[in-house]
Amino acid sequence: MNKPIAAVVGRPNVGKSTLFNKIIGERRSIVEDTPGVTRDRIYADTSWNGVDFEIIDTGGIEPKTDDMILAQMKRQAQLAIETADVIIFVCDVHTGPTADDRDIAVMLKKSGKYVVPCINKCDKVGDLPPEFYEFYELGFDADPVPVSSVHGTGTGDLLDAVVAAFPALEKTEEEEDVIKVAVIGKPNAGKSSLVNRFVGAERQIVSPIAGTTRDAVDTYVTNETGRFCFIDTAGLRRQSQVKDPIEKYSVLRAHMAVERADVCLVLIDAQEGITEQDVKIAGIAHDAGKASIIVVNKWDLIEKDNSTVNTFNEKIATALSFMPYAPVIYISAKTGQRVSSLYEQIDYVFNQSRTRISTGMLNDVLAEATMRTQPPTDKGRRLKIYYMTQTSVAPPTFVLFCNSIELFHFSYQRYIENCLRTTFGFRGTPIKMIIKMKGEDN
Repeated sequence: MNKPIAAVVGRPNVGKSTLFNKIIGERRSIVEDTPGVTRDRIYADTSWNGVDFEIIDTGGIEPKTDDMILAQMKRQAQLAIETADVIIFVCDVHTGPTADDRDIAVMLKKSGKYVVPCINKCDKVGDLPPEFYEFYELGFDADPVPVSSVHGTGTGDLLDAVVAAFPALEKTEEEEDVIKVAVIGKPNAGKSSLVNRFVGAERQIVSPIAGTTRDAVDTYVTNETGRFCFIDTAGLRRQSQVKDPIEKYSVLRAHMAVERADVCLVLIDAQEGITEQDVKIAGIAHDAGKASIIVVNKWDLIEKDNSTVNTFNEKIATALSFMPYAPVIYISAKTGQRVSSLYEQIDYVFNQSRTRISTGMLNDVLAEATMRTQPPTDKGRRLKIYYMTQTSVAPPTFVLFCNSIELFHFSYQRYIENCLRTTFGFRGTPIKMIIKMKGEDN
C-alpha cells in the first residue's frame, strides 16, 4: 500500500527547506556516511497523529524566468506536484502575496490537487500581522495556516490540515497478500527487460538508451509461488551525473520504491562487473532494512570456464561485504535463463525477513554464544548481556540489554548476529540490533 505524499512548494527564500527540516525533525543532510550510500535527502518519511506519509522538498519556483537553472527547478517542482496527494504552498508573510505567489497559485489550481497555504515567518507572539489575511485572496479551499518554521509554532496545525486532506488509502484486493519487489540497478542493467520477462509481455518500455524508465511502475504477477508486485524503477546514477531534472526526480522515485518494497532485486550487469555505483545502490536497500537478492544479469553474454562463477562470487563478497546475507543468482533477462527460480528466492527471503523468534529461544542461543566466546573486557570490567528479545520484523530487530553499551563492541555484536544466523537462518535479510543498558525504557 502506497504512502500518501505531501510536496512543499513555493517561490525561493520563503523558508521551504526550513519547514521541511522542522517537519521531519532533523537537518537535511546531502551525504550520509553509511556503507557505500550517498542519498539525496530531498524527500523523507515522516508521521503525524499515527499517519505515515512521504514529504518532498522542492526548489524555489520562478514562474517567469529565462534562467535555465530556475526553469529546471520549476519543472522539478511541477513533477513533485503531479505526484503529491497534498500540496503545502509556502508563502512569506512579510511580503504579502506577490505576483509570483499568484502565478504559482494559478499553477496549483490547474493541477487539481488539494492545497494547504502555509504562511511562513509568523514569528511574533500575539495577533497576526495584517498581511496574513491578504493570503485569503489566493482563493484556496483550505484556510491559510500561520507558521514559524524557525520556531516550529503552527506546524502542528499545518500537519493537521495536511493529514486530514490525504485520501483514504485502502488496500485493494490486488494489493492484499502481495510481495512488493523493487527492481533496482544502474541505467541499462536490464531492469525493464527482467520485469517484462516476469510478466511474459512487453509491459515496460525496453530500450538500450539509458534512462528510458522515468518513474516507478507497478506490475502484478500471480503464479503457483504466490502474488507479486514488481516495481520497475529508473536507473540510479552517481549524484554528480544526474543533471536532467526529470532524471533527478526519477532517482527520488526509485528511493521511494525501495522504501515501500518488501524485497529488492539488486541488478548487476555481468558485462560491466560490480562497480562502485552498484555498491551504492545495494547500500540503499541495505540501509532501508529490505530483504535483498543480488541478481547478476546478462550472464548469457559472458564467456565462462570452471572458475567464472566462483571468481564473480568472490568479487561480490568483497564489494558487498556489508550484506553477506544476500543470496546471489545469475540470470539472463533476455533469454529467461534462471528467471523463474527468482520467484522462490523472493518468497524465501520475504519470509525470512518476517521470521519471529521467541524470547526463550533467543536467550538459549545467547547463553550458548557467550559461553563459547566470552564477552569483551576493558580495565577489569566485563560486558554482561542480561537478555535479548525481538521487537519487530522486516528487518528482524533485536534489543539486547547489558551493563555497558561502551563495552559492547561492534565486533561482538557481529558475533552475536552470526550466531543468530547460524541457528535461525535469516537468509537474505539484514538484522538490526539495538543495545540498551538494563533499566532503560524500551
